[in-house]
Amino acid sequence: MNNPLISPGIGVFFWMLVSFGILVFILGKWAWPVMIKALKNRETAIADSLNAAEKAREEMKQLKSGKEEELRMAKQERDEILHNARMTSEQIIEDARKKASEEIVRMREEAIESINNEKLRAMHDLKNQIATLSIDIAEKLIKAELVNAEAAKSLVNSELEKAEL
Repeated sequence: MNNPLISPGIGVFFWMLVSFGILVFILGKWAWPVMIKALKNRETAIADSLNAAEKAREEMKQLKSGKEEELRMAKQERDEILHNARMTSEQIIEDARKKASEEIVRMREEAIESINNEKLRAMHDLKNQIATLSIDIAEKLIKAELVNAEAAKSLVNSELEKAEL
């Protein structure tokens, strides 16, 4: 059990103490400030991240409430648009009904006028045909009666006396 690592001598202990002191001095002079600065930077970065996260959370809450407000407004606007569309469609249908009934009345009046015109034309044609037929009949009767020239002259003279020129 005479292991020099377990029970070191005074010389080894002294040199270990000197090397430990040099190590502490070197670390304290150059390494510790850099490590402490890195730790402080990390601490600041973590704090900033936490603050940014809190800020983001607050912004999310505001955005969420803003979104809900926008959604409510969009629904209200949609309802207004639908209502206006219904009113417009009802107005268009009503206008179409009025125009259709006016068109029906106009077409009925045109049909009545057309029928009356056709009736008058038919009556005029009938009168013309009756007149032509009457003239043809009268011509045939007169031809039959005026076979002799004496009777014809007396008929022409009596008619000429009756006629007013």
